Amino acid sequence: MIELILKVFALSTVLSIAIKYGAPALSIAPTTLTVLLAVWLPAVIAAAMLVWRWQQRHPQAGSR
Repeated sequence: MIELILKVFALSTVLSIAIKYGAPALSIAPTTLTVLLAVWLPAVIAAAMLVWRWQQRHPQAGSR
């Protein structure tokens, strides 16, 4: 269990550093669409992954 926590911590640290130093190099226009994508896209991706995982564990549920 400690390995999982360390992996998540390391990934979070790398992502944080990438955002801190890499994001200013990107010139992203502050539009409504950009904000909506930034807010909703991670949730949509996570939901899609959970649905896919659920379908993998319950293959007979989709054939009704």
